[in-house]
Amino acid sequence: MVDVFDGINVLIKNWFKKNQRFISSSQSIVPGAMVGLLSVGLWQIGAWQPLERLVYSALFQARSASILPQTNWDRRVAVIAIDDASLKKYGKFPWSRDRYAQLLQKLEPASPAVIGFDVLFVDPGQGDEKFAKAIAKSGNVILATAWDNRGQPLEILPELKKAALGEGQIWHNPDADGISRQAALFFGTKPALGLAMLLEAPEAVSLPHLAEVQRRKDVWINWPGPTQNVSTYSYASIMEGKVDAKAFANKFVLVGVTATAIDRLRSPYNQNPPTAGVYLHAALIDNLLNDKLLHTLPKTTVMLLLLGIAPITSWLLLKQGVWARMAIAILLPSGWVIFALSAFIDDGWWLPIVAPVGTSIAAGIGVQLREQYEKQQLMSLFAKHVAPEMADLIWHRKDEIFHKGKLQAQEMMVTVLFADIRGFTSISEKLPPGELIEWLNLFLDAMTDCIMDRGGVIDKYIGDAIMAVFGIPFSHTTPEEIQQDALNAIAAGIAMQERLKKLNQRFHNANKPTIEIGIGIHTGPVVAGSVGGSRRLNYSVLGDTVNVAARLEPMNKEVKIHNPYQMIVSGSTFAYASDRYHGPAVRAIQLRGREQATIIYCIQGEKVNLADPAEALAPPLNISA
Repeated sequence: MVDVFDGINVLIKNWFKKNQRFISSSQSIVPGAMVGLLSVGLWQIGAWQPLERLVYSALFQARSASILPQTNWDRRVAVIAIDDASLKKYGKFPWSRDRYAQLLQKLEPASPAVIGFDVLFVDPGQGDEKFAKAIAKSGNVILATAWDNRGQPLEILPELKKAALGEGQIWHNPDADGISRQAALFFGTKPALGLAMLLEAPEAVSLPHLAEVQRRKDVWINWPGPTQNVSTYSYASIMEGKVDAKAFANKFVLVGVTATAIDRLRSPYNQNPPTAGVYLHAALIDNLLNDKLLHTLPKTTVMLLLLGIAPITSWLLLKQGVWARMAIAILLPSGWVIFALSAFIDDGWWLPIVAPVGTSIAAGIGVQLREQYEKQQLMSLFAKHVAPEMADLIWHRKDEIFHKGKLQAQEMMVTVLFADIRGFTSISEKLPPGELIEWLNLFLDAMTDCIMDRGGVIDKYIGDAIMAVFGIPFSHTTPEEIQQDALNAIAAGIAMQERLKKLNQRFHNANKPTIEIGIGIHTGPVVAGSVGGSRRLNYSVLGDTVNVAARLEPMNKEVKIHNPYQMIVSGSTFAYASDRYHGPAVRAIQLRGREQATIIYCIQGEKVNLADPAEALAPPLNISA
């Protein structure tokens, strides 16, 4: 491999340091910070809310299915329903005001705490005077007020308003999916019908502090259960004397239309078919009486939560192994879901679930994408020095070769190839610097392709020379593997010379100097590993094998026999290649610094018929001769 330049070293060291120490915060939170900002943006534009509403409904449906602890409607709340049976008996809606006066007379002996009418009385009608007297006599009636589509108030008839104990607004706005999850506790200064009934109760009712705020205030309804469980009585049954008046004693009584297709409302429990709007006021009274309105996090708190959970997730994942990551990926979202469910069950908090869980998952995906990007960068850098297949192998077996941020030193059998340009000094003196670099780079690029296409690794460029190694970075120990490395090196050398012929034709046509090279190849043991200091590392091979290969290359000038590829190989290399290539022994030489003589061979070409005795290798020289 090669002159692994600074970029590769930084990537390698950063990648493997994370397995032994915490990654610096600035690096580890980058994916999470980006995901957190994106998630906050989605919250701001309302993209998370539809999913959160689905979870809201699912929580109540889980109650209904007894998956979560069930709750019950407060028995102090009662509804008098103007239902289908009542309309059938007394005529279609709206009714004459006499009907309501008669109802108040029926309820009078029971002395309800407060009676609230979820019916608008804004236009004069038959029986208004009688109804006003009944309201005044009852002394505990709250009438409804609202606004039209243009925002103009729908005022209660003056005589009815004067007789009533108070008034309450019945405005509400269902969510986009049609489910009513919120109620306007105040609209302007007017309290909701349910709140007005509690405020006017004859006995003091303890209300949450929020009920005392005279301004627009929307609250989240904690629906106690299906509206079928509310104490509901048909108007017709009451008028017929089928209901004991004591059923309404000291209760908060709501009168509203529940007949089919009038004042429809959908709750988490009652979606298909829907229920009636009067039950929203019943739910508000129930929640206020028992101080169990749903609490939600302020918007700024939610944004801070999303901004925090994403970087934390990234930080946790980046410093963990595969199994730990899987555990975190499961436990972190599950833990939040469990916490949110506990808060909902025990304390009436509706915490966002989808946004934090989705943000956590997205942060995990961000970590994976970042690592994939880093891998691609690392692979592209390695690919400049090794074949793509080798780069992929390095990635998948990285733990095998890296140790403490460095490529672990190891002994291995390799084949080293040296190639050098003849007469480069004189050529460089004739070419301008710019043209020289362009000319040299064309040569190096072509030669590199020939080497890497055959599994070689460029160890370094030494000016006009190339040093390549076959058999790294993973140790080849079997004779078959070592032989293949030697064959690959010779094949690369032949390809280099063939490629050089075409390149020289191009140089000749461009009136540029042509190139001749010599190649030396030797197979032997080396030590491979990271060489350098703390600020700069190179992955290289060291040992006598490198020196031998470097000394073989210039001997091509001294070979007098046919040497078409200008390639000298050592005896150890040729021992692996003799069955494949012609290579007469040139001579035995005594290399400087070596005690043993080295037999060298020149490669003349690949054998055509390996079975032909004429192709047999010439007998080895007598080294002692």
